Amino acid sequence: MINQALLDRVQKQAWFHKYPRGWPFLLFLIASITTAVSVMAIERADKQTREVELDRSLTEAASALQRRITENTALLRAASAMFAGQSSVSRQQFAELSSELQGDGRLYGSLGMGWAPLVRARDIPNLEERIYESGVPNYFVHPQPGTKRDLAVPIVYLEPEHGNGNQLAFGYDMYSEPVRREAIDKARKLGRPIVSGKVGLIQDQEGEGTPGFLIYMPVIAMEQGRRVTRGFVYSPFRAGTFLKSASELYRDDSIDMAIYDDHVDSETLLAERRAESADGRTLERRIDVGSRVWVVQVRDRKSNTLSPLSRLTLFFGALASLMVMAIGRLITKRAAEDRMVLEWLTSQASIRNSLTRELNHRVKNTLANVLSIAALTRRRSRDIDDFTESLTARIRALSATHDLLSQSDWGNAALGDIVQSELAPYMDGNESHVSMSGPTIKLAPNDAMSLGLAIHELATNAAKYGALSTIEGRIHVNWQLLSPDLAELHWREEGGPPVSEPSKRGFGRDLIEKIVAHELKSEVDLRFEPGGVECRLKVPVRASREFVLRNERK
Repeated sequence: MINQALLDRVQKQAWFHKYPRGWPFLLFLIASITTAVSVMAIERADKQTREVELDRSLTEAASALQRRITENTALLRAASAMFAGQSSVSRQQFAELSSELQGDGRLYGSLGMGWAPLVRARDIPNLEERIYESGVPNYFVHPQPGTKRDLAVPIVYLEPEHGNGNQLAFGYDMYSEPVRREAIDKARKLGRPIVSGKVGLIQDQEGEGTPGFLIYMPVIAMEQGRRVTRGFVYSPFRAGTFLKSASELYRDDSIDMAIYDDHVDSETLLAERRAESADGRTLERRIDVGSRVWVVQVRDRKSNTLSPLSRLTLFFGALASLMVMAIGRLITKRAAEDRMVLEWLTSQASIRNSLTRELNHRVKNTLANVLSIAALTRRRSRDIDDFTESLTARIRALSATHDLLSQSDWGNAALGDIVQSELAPYMDGNESHVSMSGPTIKLAPNDAMSLGLAIHELATNAAKYGALSTIEGRIHVNWQLLSPDLAELHWREEGGPPVSEPSKRGFGRDLIEKIVAHELKSEVDLRFEPGGVECRLKVPVRASREFVLRNERK
């Protein structure tokens, strides 16, 4: 006998047996959460640090752009002073000045330096003639001003004259284009350097339309006691080249940068330097360059991968979590093994008791069926031999169904198998006296035994008096599902002796119409037609359930 206190202890600790990995997993979960929180804290600190660095980089980039604009503006002021102090400046003088100020013309990201006088439309022929006489053939102003425009600002000088595509710009009237005209009018009105909006440079008219901009410095002189704008010293810029020149003033290559004119839009993009995989945080800042607003946008190139410190923390945290779980598992495994032995002893005792109760229950049911069949058979028997023969046949029918149920562990039995087992003695080789058809239908044990008795009685009656008593006789057994929980079996005989309804009720008829009908909880339609006996049985189709040992009643 197992000590009752020990059994109670096992039952109280049943949860630990069901979940033997509970404590190790809990320890692993706690260690993993600690690691995850640490990684999140490191990543948050790293993110804040990168945001500070990104803001500093944005400040440096904005300052670099403004510095480059200021440097170019200073050069244009120097050139403007020469034009304002002299009544005329020759091409040679301008070339020497440009060379001294800008060298080869690529200083600070510009394409050079140019001079464009402000002239009336009617004076354009005189201007073209003077330039021709100065030794420049094939000079002409284009496009020619229309009737609605009286002023023109044609390009006369542009150094370096060769290179950067500058030769394409000679004679171009910058006042003919709206964006340039807006900047020229603003510079003329304010009297200071002005940066134009986004334009396509004349130098790139044969290319892909590289975005650019210009800086205009008005040349103002005193004539007859009043201030007069003679023209404009200007510098053209390819925006991408200018951005590259400004990037020389800062060294943070981990950011991408873009410049927009006035507002952020694909149409206002001047220049950008971005990587395809850039997906970090973005910052923007509006800056003033030559009375023009630019939007400078910087983006962190940091990918979504963890920082080195986070990866290191994650690695050692995961390693520590696994070690803690392994140690916890070793401790709990030994305790679980001891507890499983006690529970096994308990379950074996419970199974023995349950099997004994289940065996007693089935033996009582079987004996009750046998006693009932024996009593009814005795009342209908003529003598001891008739009693013995009838009782033996019915017990064999009960045994045949019992064998079918035993093969399925008393789960269920197929309706077709029941019919075939009962009619097997009457079925010969190739010319069978019995035909069967119907779908596969599973019956519960009690219903299967009741149906087996009914088929046996019908077959016995057919063998003695019906279709199976002659060579020409045939039996047709068909079954079908009427609904998911109800089946119908149809027994029909033909080819036997003429049939008439018996005047005296026999045991077989009572068994079918009363006992079987009661067990199956449905009426039985048994008819004695002249051509042969017909019977319709409705059989319940119950959901099969797994065999479960009965619990001991308390």
